[in-house]
Amino acid sequence: MKTSQLKSISENLIDTFNDAGKVAIDLYEKGLKIEIKEDKSPVSNGDLKVNELITNKIKELTPNLPIVSEETVNLKIKNKAKIFWLIDPIDGTKEYIAGKDEYTLNAALVIDTVPVLGVVGVPKKNRLFYTYGPGESYLIENGTTKKLNCKKLQPKGKVVALSSVVKPSDIILNKLKGFNVTNIVKMASSYKFCVIATGEYDIYAARERANEWDYAAGHAVAQNAGAIIKTLDEKPFLYGKEDYRNPSLLIKRAENLDD
Repeated sequence: MKTSQLKSISENLIDTFNDAGKVAIDLYEKGLKIEIKEDKSPVSNGDLKVNELITNKIKELTPNLPIVSEETVNLKIKNKAKIFWLIDPIDGTKEYIAGKDEYTLNAALVIDTVPVLGVVGVPKKNRLFYTYGPGESYLIENGTTKKLNCKKLQPKGKVVALSSVVKPSDIILNKLKGFNVTNIVKMASSYKFCVIATGEYDIYAARERANEWDYAAGHAVAQNAGAIIKTLDEKPFLYGKEDYRNPSLLIKRAENLDD
């Protein structure tokens, strides 16, 4: 698929993501209807409505491409597609239900194991990130669009890591020590990828967790902004696995985190 096509698709998703974010907030304010899925995780009517809005728009834009969404995927069917969409309508459903502001809306287009296009909406923070190729990652905030390049925003000598939990495991802590990390901040959802793309934070490491739809859109935004993304043992982080499960993850803003 040509870059011009990817650009057009990503930009045509922006209004839908903005609308879906407003719907998510509105449904929360009216009082969410919550159910528990088979895997014991919660799902709300907000998740389902956002999924419907994003999925319908993607079907309109790319009617012949398969869509894999967290809310509709059949895990008994192995993934064999080479080009497909990954959607997580609300990553951080627990945060969404609790009224917090770090949940995200996500869609990514994967081509030959790589998420090349990604859109991440962060409605409670009024931020929207999108990308359609290397060097083409953007943040829309307060009506302004800014190209992202992972340029360090922390003071020199300060290296800030992100974590999904309050206390990372010893494996993760030992890994972070090798990068002279000075602070660790807990943060939810794929928003972690995006704030590394902006340069606000420096590094995120995680053991095997979650599924491809949780990472793919944020991965595209960060990698296309210049971030380095691999597994903890320095192997390529690829998509399109039959069971959609993620390996371990190491995302760095740059090789030298003090620059």
